[in-house]
Amino acid sequence: MIKQTISNKRQEGFTIIEVLIVLAIAGLIVLIVFLAVPALQRNSRNTQRKNDVSAVLGAISEYVSNNSGGLPANIGNITSITNLGFYDEATEASMTIAAGTVTQSNNSQILVVKNAICVTAAGDDSATNVGASSRNVVVLYRVEVSSGYETVCQGT
Repeated sequence: MIKQTISNKRQEGFTIIEVLIVLAIAGLIVLIVFLAVPALQRNSRNTQRKNDVSAVLGAISEYVSNNSGGLPANIGNITSITNLGFYDEATEASMTIAAGTVTQSNNSQILVVKNAICVTAAGDDSATNVGASSRNVVVLYRVEVSSGYETVCQGT
């Protein structure tokens, strides 16, 4: 009798299809990360801008409370504005008095407007003295959007 031996060779490793599937999934994950990171960074910068504007408005309110309802002559008079996260309080914050309609076009600066209220138009905000009292204060600043920058007006 002849014995027949059956060899069960077990092949180890991955097939080319399995490797290609893993590479495709890894590529998809990398693509998603590269698309998501810029939006996350933009949102983080916008949040910091909003926090800075809130700090400036809070400092102005504190100044008004401590000075019998009077508004500061300029932004330098508000000593409690320190350590802004996105803006440099010494060079990137300025104050003006509204004369008609005021708009903001500087992407890296906040503009504090006295005697003004916010006007929301399609796509851009501005400040105007029409209907505003001498105690109204607004801040105009720009935030990043996917297509560039957009002006935001925030009042006290």
